[in-house]
Amino acid sequence: MSRSDEIRSFPSPVTADDVGLAVRLAVELLREVPPDAWDGKAGSLEWSCWETVEHLSDDLFSYAAQLGPAAPPLDREVPFAWERRRSGGPANAIHADRAAGPGGLLQVLEASGALLVAMVRTTPEQTRAHHVFGVSDPEGFAAMGIVETLVHTHDLAEGLGLAWNPPADLCARVLARLFPDAPGSTAPWPTLLWATGRAELPGHPRLTTWRWHGTPRR
Repeated sequence: MSRSDEIRSFPSPVTADDVGLAVRLAVELLREVPPDAWDGKAGSLEWSCWETVEHLSDDLFSYAAQLGPAAPPLDREVPFAWERRRSGGPANAIHADRAAGPGGLLQVLEASGALLVAMVRTTPEQTRAHHVFGVSDPEGFAAMGIVETLVHTHDLAEGLGLAWNPPADLCARVLARLFPDAPGSTAPWPTLLWATGRAELPGHPRLTTWRWHGTPRR
């Protein structure tokens, strides 16, 4: 059995530390982006690189916020006001101050990631909260935050010409948690890209629609 097969066969739970690792690796990569490149398109997305980082920050913040109330809503999102800064741009509650430059943008990403890390670490595992794909638990929201971080960093890296290859074991854990029906004989990172509609796999054409399954496992 290959190392990739072993990772996929015996996944461990997704943790707050995994969220922290994903965000830290993303920020380290994005520090390489030239200041004049942030308004370019993020890979196959219709958003700029700046907007994509704001969207990712908003995802991480939103997942943390869903776990925040004493009795999290099970039928709707916590009602922050989301707005688009331009037609076709992402609808966010979180926006970075352009005057703070790329360094400020990455601080917003780090801070949003830290909020999710803290909430996953301190929220009882039996807590349930709403997501559009179904009610989930802290581990599920951790896995969602990691997927958002890994694949949107892929979008950014693709648009910016950067190399991005996150750890196989991290990818394997979120695949096992959110994409239990994904192919098990392929390497975890390409499989995660396939599962999120961003790549083909041998024998598996690129998906045109996709979703994850955040249903609590225990």
